[in-house]
Amino acid sequence: MDRLSLFLTLLTGSVLAGGLTILVLSLGYYSWPAIGIAAGLGFVLSWPAAYVVSRRIKRWDPDWDETAVKDAGVIPRPGAPEV
Repeated sequence: MDRLSLFLTLLTGSVLAGGLTILVLSLGYYSWPAIGIAAGLGFVLSWPAAYVVSRRIKRWDPDWDETAVKDAGVIPRPGAPEV
């Protein structure tokens, strides 16, 4: 379980949903279904995007040792190490 991606999901969700909504509006689609689809697509894509950003942050961190961490399962213990 990647706890950093859980926090990043809120940020990436708002950025993706807002960006896609602005894109739809700038293309001239002013209907509710178009705005709803753009916002829903941003919501659906928020966790995979947050997971990719989290992995990239950890890969570029020189102090992060991914080999020293074991998988904590679906629900991590509060004191468990980060994956």
